[in-house]
Amino acid sequence: MPKIVTIETPGLGDRSYLAHDGEVGVVVDPQRDIDRVLAVADSEKVQITHVFETHIHNDYVTGGLALAAATGAAYVVAADDDVAFERVAARDGSHFETGHLQIVAIATPGHTPHHLSYRLNEDGGKAVAVFTGGSMLFGAVGRTDLIGAERTDELTRAQYHSVRRLAAELPAGAEVHPTHGFGSFCSATATTGDASTIGQERVTNIAMTTTDEDAFVEELIAGLSAYPRYYAHMGATNRNGPGAPDLGPPRAVDPAELRRRVDAGEWVVDLRQRRAFARHHVSGTISVELGDPFATFLGWTIPWGMPLTLIGDTLTDVAAAQRQLVRIGIDHLAGAASGTVDDLAAGRTSGYEVASFEELGVVLGHDGVVTLDVRRPDEWDAGHLAGAVHIPFWELESRLDEVPAGEVWVHCASGFRASISASILDRAGRRTVLVDESWERADELALPMGG
Repeated sequence: MPKIVTIETPGLGDRSYLAHDGEVGVVVDPQRDIDRVLAVADSEKVQITHVFETHIHNDYVTGGLALAAATGAAYVVAADDDVAFERVAARDGSHFETGHLQIVAIATPGHTPHHLSYRLNEDGGKAVAVFTGGSMLFGAVGRTDLIGAERTDELTRAQYHSVRRLAAELPAGAEVHPTHGFGSFCSATATTGDASTIGQERVTNIAMTTTDEDAFVEELIAGLSAYPRYYAHMGATNRNGPGAPDLGPPRAVDPAELRRRVDAGEWVVDLRQRRAFARHHVSGTISVELGDPFATFLGWTIPWGMPLTLIGDTLTDVAAAQRQLVRIGIDHLAGAASGTVDDLAAGRTSGYEVASFEELGVVLGHDGVVTLDVRRPDEWDAGHLAGAVHIPFWELESRLDEVPAGEVWVHCASGFRASISASILDRAGRRTVLVDESWERADELALPMGG
């Protein structure tokens, strides 16, 4: 029985996999920072002979080509994908063997037009697992609108049939190992659970429980929400064949240079906890707290190509942020600095208040108070506070002139996106209050909702 090791990337809601027989192994959908994959292979004492891509990814920069180059492995990519590098072309039914492992490609278009899943057989040809990429997820499927609106209906129908094909052709006991679906915006609907089998998906997957194709298409498309802006750059980068990232330390920047960059309109991002930032920060910097959502929300908000400088309490924090950023193609930091706010501020610091939804409820609707909701449009449509102004967080910097005059109380669903927005408002000289609390609290308090 082959062993499958899962390599998690929680910040992007994705998984990579190493499957091996104790001597040789294959990797499926590796992330950009391939040192993690190499470390797993080393700990398992196996040689990587093949690297498989289920599809040209739209949510991260692949480490596939770099991993194949580092290990001498064959790099397997769909034959119909137009790429700028040499690869082993795979089509529906293509067979690959290494050691005691047998891998068979299965065409599963939908998430992308040329998407492949990979069936893993043990000796004798019995399927023990399938790597489903963005096709069959746990109870769900990958979204179908990333190629373009003009192909969404076509790809949604293809996705429906692809999932049903996997369910029909594979044995009930075969394990399902998707790439997306653990908080990834590549998932069309919420996923369920942390593991699954083909048998389980036959009774729980939305493509199986919705027996009418038209109803499936209508439901899936209606549920598609906004996705990060940086996705627009990932496909082209992956088709061109990205190399290994440089994770060496960025150039050190002194306080005077930090100030020059802030004054020039560049993004200088503070990695500290958002409440600490609110209390005291270098004037003009942007708050993007270092945590699992860091790269997703920074990449979603920053103008693509904007010079980026990071500051944190320690260079270890900077290195952790840098690792997250190379996964979405932000390879070249303009610099970094570490230390206390007062050490870095060159005498110019700022701060703003932090409040709860209960405190917002006291001033809601008062003259001179602006309630700014920075959630996604689908979240706003599902319910919002009476009198609130809606500007999605990734649009705020370019729409600051639409924020009415007054003290701006800004909220999202948890405080993370609101903290980015509050810092953008603070940088623009607006008086702001960060509402740092779960949106469910507004419902518990029965705050008045808008129509």
